[in-house]
Amino acid sequence: MNGLQILGTGRALPAHVVTNHDLAQRVDTNDEWIVSRTGIRERRFSQKETLTELAVTSARLAMERAGVTSQDIGLCITATVSPDYITPSQACLVHQQLQLPEDCPAFDLSAGCTGFLYAMETAAAMLPRMNRPYALLIGGELLSRIVDMDDRSTCILFGDGAGAAVVKTSEHANWYSLLGTRGNQEALWAPGPGNSPAYLHMNGQEVFQFALETVPAMARTLLEKAGLSKDDVDWYVPHQANHRIVASVAKRLKVPLEKFYENIERYGNTSAGTIPIALDEMAEQGLFQPGQWVMCLGFGAGLTWGGALFQWQEKKEKES
Repeated sequence: MNGLQILGTGRALPAHVVTNHDLAQRVDTNDEWIVSRTGIRERRFSQKETLTELAVTSARLAMERAGVTSQDIGLCITATVSPDYITPSQACLVHQQLQLPEDCPAFDLSAGCTGFLYAMETAAAMLPRMNRPYALLIGGELLSRIVDMDDRSTCILFGDGAGAAVVKTSEHANWYSLLGTRGNQEALWAPGPGNSPAYLHMNGQEVFQFALETVPAMARTLLEKAGLSKDDVDWYVPHQANHRIVASVAKRLKVPLEKFYENIERYGNTSAGTIPIALDEMAEQGLFQPGQWVMCLGFGAGLTWGGALFQWQEKKEKES
């Protein structure tokens, strides 16, 4: 069974930084309260950037680092719940801006904060049937457009940003994955078009308990599928929802917290963008070494959950 190889990553964040002190000017909160409960100190809110601009910027970086051009891309998937338009899809807007080939399918995928992992699994299934060997996967959000800035329970948590990866399938890739759904409308939701106000609503305690139930169990199942122990994994890359969730998962797995990469302090929860943004930061910092085992763990609205356990591979020269 073919697995995926990540050839290049990229990210893009809005320029405007919103600190906890900034939010305290609008809602009844303060920096200490937010940090102690979430680990977040600041996040990015778009003032002028569109999601298309962020997605395209991150995609161009990923393609450049992968050593591929637009004409090499055979599949384009964007994971998002906050596209610029209802239709055409966000992926079609990216397709247009990047001038991808006309026989390159492009579509959006909505799986909440697990979206990028769903996109990875979709690419692994579809790529062998495509006309070109590379897929462009993007996870990105402009959640500031659907967050009620007078709701303290949500406005402190979410941010804007996009991450991208260029991947290909490989018979030699060590890749194990897992996806699931626990249908639940009440835990985390936003009304559709025509409903006003169309703000994001969340039962924080329910989502917290869902994460603690599913994420450690998912990690153990992935390890069992791969025949590995928790100590064999060099890096855990969790969805950046809340530092307390990450710390609790690490404790339940009995894994040092230092093995869990976190950037929530700077970006907040960018939903489908958190995992690809984190992967790009880690790659840029040289944290990944060939042969290391990496486990990505996601959970989000739906409720959805998903994980991928793979061995980081040194980038190969582009196929002819």
